[in-house]
Amino acid sequence: MRAVPTTVDATGGRAAHDLVALGEVLLRLDPGGGRIRATREFSVYEGGGEYNVARAARTVFGLRAAVVTALVDDEVGRLVEDLVLASGVDTRWVRWLPAEGAVPPRVGLNFTERGHGVRGAVGVSDRARTAASRLTPEDVPWDALFAAGVRWFHTGGVFAGLSPQSTATARHAARTARAHGVPVSFDTNFRASLWRDRGGREQACATARALAAECDVLIGSAWDLFPDNDDPPDLAADPPAARAAFEAGIARIRTVAPHVRVVASTQRVVHSASRNAWGALAWSPETGVCAADGHGDLEILDRVGGGDAFAAGLVASLLDRRPLREALDLAVASGALAMTTPGDAARGRASDVRAVAAHRPAAVAW
Repeated sequence: MRAVPTTVDATGGRAAHDLVALGEVLLRLDPGGGRIRATREFSVYEGGGEYNVARAARTVFGLRAAVVTALVDDEVGRLVEDLVLASGVDTRWVRWLPAEGAVPPRVGLNFTERGHGVRGAVGVSDRARTAASRLTPEDVPWDALFAAGVRWFHTGGVFAGLSPQSTATARHAARTARAHGVPVSFDTNFRASLWRDRGGREQACATARALAAECDVLIGSAWDLFPDNDDPPDLAADPPAARAAFEAGIARIRTVAPHVRVVASTQRVVHSASRNAWGALAWSPETGVCAADGHGDLEILDRVGGGDAFAAGLVASLLDRRPLREALDLAVASGALAMTTPGDAARGRASDVRAVAAHRPAAVAW
């Protein structure tokens, strides 16, 4: 069984990419502090669960990151490309589809309200017929990609939930990464709307189990893999019970994910849309269960992308061979910072992340 963390790659240190993420890139339309139903203008961002990890890895942690996705070769698709290029994420593995045919593909849209106080955040996604949902295993030269040198591969449940094709593509990519000796992380990232017409949570869990079986680092919990698993206890209200439930879930996860070396789960308690408690639990065979010193009263500007920035911080820290407890603290800090700026993207610096991890304002011992 391969060890995680690792910095070893098949090219003797000459890897083309530190991290490659497979996922959909959406165009996010943001009404600022207003409401979607009442706005007359939107700010435009790019975003997507798996892509956000690559973007944060590049812009915050300085890793060489690339995204594997599909876009439509039209004006909207080229706008998304322009936004991705501005982030520094490599687009060489993007598959371009023509905007033609009886049912032409399109770029997905995500209208997102940030929320404030008693008004919760609102997301309205429009993902029908997107280019990324049509991506098949044969559409990407996976062996060539990994042979060029990749230190880490990441994908998630959002991309896997788009269509049967995307599910198959995620599994094939993860298996190919493992065959090339590349560590794999998988963020379960359950979205009920994606599975409403595809078997609901039961099928989502079955897909998550299949992908967890191919991964080294799982970001999620037993609830995401087993539909009969109850919601975990509230970590803020009962830390011992929550830790015990997480640890019990690890034993169950390992029955279906024998290669897993790290399991990490974010912990959020919503006091209001503007104030959350935020922390995380993690497990490895060497450390057992450990907890990050979280934020008991974190002020939130835009919560979207916090979990993705957490994943980026965790992966970057493991690639840097940091101990799991330190990696977890940095991951929590990365997610916290991402939620202080608008848009999906994390916009801090690695030094900012380290400072927040060191000082932990309003810290609470989980």
